[in-house]
Amino acid sequence: MQNILIIIHAGPYGSERCLSGLRLATALIGHDAAPKVRLFLMSDATVLALPNQIDGASNGLQGMVETLVGHGVDIRACRTCALARGLGELPLIPGVVIGTLAELAQATLDADKVITF
Repeated sequence: MQNILIIIHAGPYGSERCLSGLRLATALIGHDAAPKVRLFLMSDATVLALPNQIDGASNGLQGMVETLVGHGVDIRACRTCALARGLGELPLIPGVVIGTLAELAQATLDADKVITF
C-alpha cells in the first residue's frame, strides 16, 4: 500500500489551493487501490481545523475534513502554526489533532509521495 502525505500551507479562503488538497485526498481515499493518506496543515491552513465555519459550499470544507477523518485519514494541524494564530485552546473538528514538526518529519520519511498545496 502506498503512503501519501499531503501538506497544505494555503489558508482555506482566498485561493483554491486548500480545497484542491482536500479534493485530491478525497479522490485518493475513494480509489480502488486506496493508499494510506495523511494530511498535515501548516501556516494559514491550520484555520481549516476549526469547526462551524460558513464557507458557502454545499458540503463545505468541514464536511470534507469530516469525510476524510471518517475514512481514517490522519489529519494534524501544526502546533507552532496553530499557536501563532491563537488556535491553541480552541476546539477542533473532531478527529483533527495538533501535531508537531517532529511528527511531520517522521510522516515525510514514511511517505512514498509528498504533495504540497
